[in-house]
This record gives sequence, structure tokens and C-alpha cells, in this order.
Amino acid sequence: MRVLVTGGSGFIGAWIIRRLLAMRAAVRVLDVKPSHAAILDIVGPTATAIEWRRGDVSALADVNDAAADCDVALHLAAILTPACKADPARGAEINLIGTLNVFEAARRHGMRSVIYMSSAGVFGPSDGLVPFPTTLYGALKLAGEGCARAFWEDHRVPSVGFRPLVVYGPGRELGLTAGPTLACRAAARGEAYVIPFSGATDFIYVDDVAAAFVAPVQRGLSGASVFNLLGVRASVDEFARAIAAAVPGARITVDGPPLPITDRIDPGSLRDAFPEIPRTDIAAGIAATIAHYRRSPQ
Repeated sequence: MRVLVTGGSGFIGAWIIRRLLAMRAAVRVLDVKPSHAAILDIVGPTATAIEWRRGDVSALADVNDAAADCDVALHLAAILTPACKADPARGAEINLIGTLNVFEAARRHGMRSVIYMSSAGVFGPSDGLVPFPTTLYGALKLAGEGCARAFWEDHRVPSVGFRPLVVYGPGRELGLTAGPTLACRAAARGEAYVIPFSGATDFIYVDDVAAAFVAPVQRGLSGASVFNLLGVRASVDEFARAIAAAVPGARITVDGPPLPITDRIDPGSLRDAFPEIPRTDIAAGIAATIAHYRRSPQ
């Protein structure tokens, strides 16, 4: 099986590729970055098995060429909340047009399925059942879900989308919710760090997200499903205290407004559909993240 991964140089992409290679899938990455050197820290020596295609997901020709001979597409390429706010047009090119291009390439090449990254950002600050985004990033992710439904109705391209909230773990550096991971890294280095948002939210360890993405890869899918991908609900203060419990004396504080996404998201039917997806508790996830940064302090 050959799997196309868009945006494979990113944090979550590295963890997904690690699992794909472990299941002996052939992995082809489409990314604007020229090499996979940045993901060696997560994937390890097996990263040399990745077939790397440099290209832009917002260019249909690049996506179509990369999709040739692939059985499944895992679509991760995106820019995050701050970048979408700073450049709305580029956000739309990558997060929406890029999604359309992946589905169109999947249709042209007769792929078995598209598995794509949506976001809990489709929800607003008060309702975790009915999507009502208040950020451009969330609005574009919600539009992508609509595109997935349309490609099923019009062309019978099956898909699964996942909506995580705060994804943390080794390698996370960018985005509105990178703070918890950066706090773990700072604690491992003996540095102070202020997590720049507060309140309660949902924390999910990155390898649990990777497990979710590979779960549908070998299944025969039908329809256009989307699942809320939840981990453990906690306050950011509780997360900071858990870091301090793992690293006594850690100088981690919290300061900033709550996220513009409710922490009360309906769990839906994810665990019924994919009971094999693990749920790492916060203490274990923090311990694994800190251990990684102690081994790889860069």
C-alpha cells in the first residue's frame, strides 16, 4: 500500500509517518519543504524510506502528480490560526483550495479514501455540538468538511476527518496551542515559560492522534465521516502543575485569555468506530514529552 501524506514535514505528520512505516506502508510525502531532515528526530533512521515530493498543496498539478499510484491520501497540509489571521487569502489557498485539490486528485486516481485533518476549531466558544467557528482557521476547516461531503455525494470518494483540539507532544512548535508542548520543552531545559492561554480545554497526546489517522487506512470506507478526536479535559493550570510534578522546580506559569473554542465538546461516536485508538493520560504524555526533550535538547 502506498500512502500520500500532504504536509508530512509537520509535527503531527512525523508521528503519523512513524506509524505508517511501522505497518510497512510505502510513504510518499508532498510538502513545500525540500527534505525530511526535520522529522528525523521523531521518525528515526527509517525516515530514509520516505519518498519526498516537493510541491504546494494549493497547486492542483503538484497534488495530482504526487497522488499517482497512491492508494490512500492523508491530508495534513495547513497553516494554523495565527497564520490564517495574518494572511487570510493564503490561509484559504492552503486550507481550503488545498483540501479541494487533494479530493480532486483522489477522484482522478481512484484512491480508496481520503483521511484528513479538520479541527475542534470548527466549534465556537460556547457550543461543542453544533459547529460555529469564530476564527478564520476554524471556518476554513469547516468548509473543508463540506467539501468532503460533496465529493462523496458527487463522486463517491470516501473520507474520514478528525477534529482534535490541543495536540501536544515532541516536535510541536507552531500554532495557537503550541504552548503546552513548549512548556514541557522549557521544563526539560530548566527554563521558564508562560503558557499564553488559560481556562479548560482538551489535551490529546500526538501519538494518539497518529493512531487515529492510521486506524482507517486499511479499512474499506463509505461516506464522509467526521469525528471529534478528544483526549483528556483539564485546565491549563492543571497541565502546568502536572509539568511541575514531573520536573520539580519547573518554572511554568499560565497567562492569557481562554481559547476561542469550547472545552465541552461532544465526544460523538469516535470510540465506537475506532475502539483501538489509545487515550494517553496527561501525566504519561507530559513524561514522554519531557523525556524526548531531555534526549534531544535542540
